[in-house]
Amino acid sequence: MPVPQEDALPVGNPTSSSHTVPAQAQPEVAEVLEKFQKLGDDAAAEEGESDDEDGEGEGEGVEGVDGEGATEGAGGEGGKKKKKKKKGKGKASKAVQKLKNIATGQAPQQVIDAVREQMDPQESNIATDEEIQKALKAADLMKILEGKMALGNKSNTKNLGEHKFWKTQPVPQFPTSSSGAALEEGPIDSFKTPADVKQEPGTLPSGFVWSLIDIKNEEQCKEVYDLLSENYVEDDEAMFRFKYSKEFLLWALTAPGYYPNWHIGVRVQKTGKLIAFISGIKIEIRVRSKTFDSADINFLCVHKKLRSKRLTPVLIKEVTRRVNLENVWQAIYTGGVVIPTPIGTCRYWHRNLNPPKLVDIGFSPLPRGYTIARLVKSYSVPPHPRIPGFREMTESDVPQVGNLLRKYLARFDIAQTFGKDEEVRHWFLSGQGRDARDGKRVEQVVWSYVVEDPTTNLITDFMSFYSLPSTIMKHPKHDMLNAAYMFYYASDVIFQPGGSSDDAATHDLKANKKLEERLNALCNDMLSVAKAAGFDVLNGLSCLDNNMFLQEQKFGPGDGYLNYYLYNWSCAPIDGAQRSTSQKQSSGLGVVML
Repeated sequence: MPVPQEDALPVGNPTSSSHTVPAQAQPEVAEVLEKFQKLGDDAAAEEGESDDEDGEGEGEGVEGVDGEGATEGAGGEGGKKKKKKKKGKGKASKAVQKLKNIATGQAPQQVIDAVREQMDPQESNIATDEEIQKALKAADLMKILEGKMALGNKSNTKNLGEHKFWKTQPVPQFPTSSSGAALEEGPIDSFKTPADVKQEPGTLPSGFVWSLIDIKNEEQCKEVYDLLSENYVEDDEAMFRFKYSKEFLLWALTAPGYYPNWHIGVRVQKTGKLIAFISGIKIEIRVRSKTFDSADINFLCVHKKLRSKRLTPVLIKEVTRRVNLENVWQAIYTGGVVIPTPIGTCRYWHRNLNPPKLVDIGFSPLPRGYTIARLVKSYSVPPHPRIPGFREMTESDVPQVGNLLRKYLARFDIAQTFGKDEEVRHWFLSGQGRDARDGKRVEQVVWSYVVEDPTTNLITDFMSFYSLPSTIMKHPKHDMLNAAYMFYYASDVIFQPGGSSDDAATHDLKANKKLEERLNALCNDMLSVAKAAGFDVLNGLSCLDNNMFLQEQKFGPGDGYLNYYLYNWSCAPIDGAQRSTSQKQSSGLGVVML
């Protein structure tokens, strides 16, 4: 069910040269891919027509698509080179040539200037021409033109026709230009029961055995921690790698109602060494008007030296089998690559909290015209939260936070329901760590805060983030990037009544404006807390209502995108609001995946 680990999302560096694209100019991922691939096909067809008209037989030189460096093979009598009349390029070929130039970092100045015009003024002022060139090159247009999935993702993505495994699974396949039928949302597979499911585990390659992982066992938890630390997701340049702590794994994998046998390992038969892992937890999600139990699949990892063993499909099939045995038939998962078929896509954003360190390790560039001192001043945050009644969440807040969160998430097309207070307690309190002797808290995973109205003592707002550091590889000074990630939040300001004379449109406009102002204030206080806690960067996605405050709070657009997937559920596309922050639009995606 999950995306294979070797294709998982890299820990992307934020690119200061990334720019905001107007909403109308940013089609959905599948549409972009289809248009680019058609352009490549048209160019190839034009090339073929040129060859046919020239009458060159096999063995004669063929002009390349880019039209440069082409040579003609020896032909005719005495090995003489036969000249051929070259036909002018068609429109598709010329377009492909221009895109290839951009993809190889050779974008002409007019393209750079056009990009700069579309950027927000603040971004435009700090982005150099070189950084814009780099961003255009990172778009990997060459891969798309060749029919490969490389929109802001790793370079080793597969061709469209190579998703052999996913073609056998109950997931929506990539749409074609002829697929115009109305989509009925619901299960893809025919109705089944646990009695229809194979009772025995799947067969592993010789020399490997299945292993049930007890994540609450300290030794086994450390094995998973070591496997992930050494082999899990890293960026293309091998600069950063996710570093999940043992406390994080316990928090993420022991939510209320979890099944221990959904924590699946593979070991070497002779030595017992853990070389692969996949996990799932049970959650309830709502997709538009339909609610159902689902498996939240995560932490798919295969040892780097054993990825040729094709263990990933075997792991996916095995976790699917065990999930089905518990009468759960759907799953939700995320990944950086595009496989059949995303329901929506979000963009990563990054808020710099430690400029000297982030510049030093190559996570962020030093903008044009800036000194480190100026950058530090630009990214400074208040030393303390400023909203009256802002405080840390406690056990007594659980019922109110649960009610507020459920009401808030009901506004999105897809969301986790958090139907029970014990789920709220687990996700926002159980990972708060413990107090040490020096008064500081240790082993903390999640930070949760509320705003209590001093007059009514009601909880009006809630906001949280979690810690997920990354190992910094091959750096002489720093070995850890202390990263925080935005989690869930909610505010009752969106539900406050408007003026009696307001029509529906006016009320919604005023309510959204109030929500934008409130979320900016809440995020600003959260930045103060994260800075005080020693975090270097606060990361977030364009999900939920994040676009209402990302730009104002000086988040920079990253070069990473996160695709959301549903297993065995047909679903119309859901807007991930990755297009632009200037529209202040809410996302349809109300699920935050770890």
